[in-house]
Amino acid sequence: MSSHKAIFDKKRLVLARQLAGIRKNELAVKAGVSASAITTWESGARTPTTENVEALAAALSLPLSFFEVNVEYQRPGAHGIETINGLVASSSPHFRSLRSTTQLQRDQAEAYTYLVHDVAGALSQHIEFPERQIPDIPADPDVKNSSTPEFAAQQVRAEWGLGQGPITHVIRELEKHGVAVVFAPPQSDSIDAYSVDTGFLPIVVLHPLKGDYYRQRFDAAHELGHLVMHADAEPGNKTIEAQAHEFAAEFLMPAESIRRELPTRMDGSGWMKLKELKEYWGVSMQALLYRAKTLGCLSETSYRNAMITISKNKWRTKEPGAISTLEQPSLFPRALELVTEAGIIPEILRESSQVPQEYFEVITSRVPYSQKIL
Repeated sequence: MSSHKAIFDKKRLVLARQLAGIRKNELAVKAGVSASAITTWESGARTPTTENVEALAAALSLPLSFFEVNVEYQRPGAHGIETINGLVASSSPHFRSLRSTTQLQRDQAEAYTYLVHDVAGALSQHIEFPERQIPDIPADPDVKNSSTPEFAAQQVRAEWGLGQGPITHVIRELEKHGVAVVFAPPQSDSIDAYSVDTGFLPIVVLHPLKGDYYRQRFDAAHELGHLVMHADAEPGNKTIEAQAHEFAAEFLMPAESIRRELPTRMDGSGWMKLKELKEYWGVSMQALLYRAKTLGCLSETSYRNAMITISKNKWRTKEPGAISTLEQPSLFPRALELVTEAGIIPEILRESSQVPQEYFEVITSRVPYSQKIL
């Protein structure tokens, strides 16, 4: 360890393994120890020797300091729950589909949110984040066609003073009201956008490779819906995913305002109208078509035929119309700039957070890593 006084933290070992996306037996092979040794170290039944920790660090490509208890900003856990660096997830992450993701992928994605917590914890020693203003409006996860998602979206719009028109910058609104928005790292790009609520800071993690302004905005609104409605719901339920979609639709396209603007038939003028609405409301043509169907503006047959046209023209992944640049998170990037301007060296801040450099850079970046590569 980096100091004879350093204390090995079993939770950090679990976190490190999950970040790597590997099982205990795989780590055992990489570190040259038995699988049972990994199990006893992670459970806290036994403590690894300095040589063992060095082997683990080498196997996981992490510094020795990553495995130490960080006493610098430990805080009491909410409701007495054990936390990593004092930050605690009060709900499980919401993933779009549990069937399409493995347990290892979900563990890896959840582990990343703990690093986001750690960066937030380090930054919060020097700056004050916006006050959390996320209303708690529970939606019953067993009730389909509930009116709660629509009501919840209207309530958020009202409390945030958004009126009934288009939302100019969805991510900025989330951050202004106490939600941290970050891009996922390369290791987690197999998972769509997801979110987790914490006793410290709600977090939305966006997919780094979508590169689609319209879908990114819908993803952010969808995850906001989970934060508002599903704090206690079991993730992966089809009904709660549908509820989050309904929330996003009303949040981005209030029925009161958009119903009278939506096309009622998909002829030439209907498609032209759809393109105009796409640019005005900042949502995809497919989202607008579905909204038109759910609000009764388009018949089921008209909607189905329109989607056939979308597929035939290969618009499902790349729609026509102006291409806008992705919305950029600014909460963490700006916070880092502020503490740097105050004379705090970013590397010292990073070391205090115990977050590896590659992750720290992604968490505090305004753009996804895919854009940095280009």
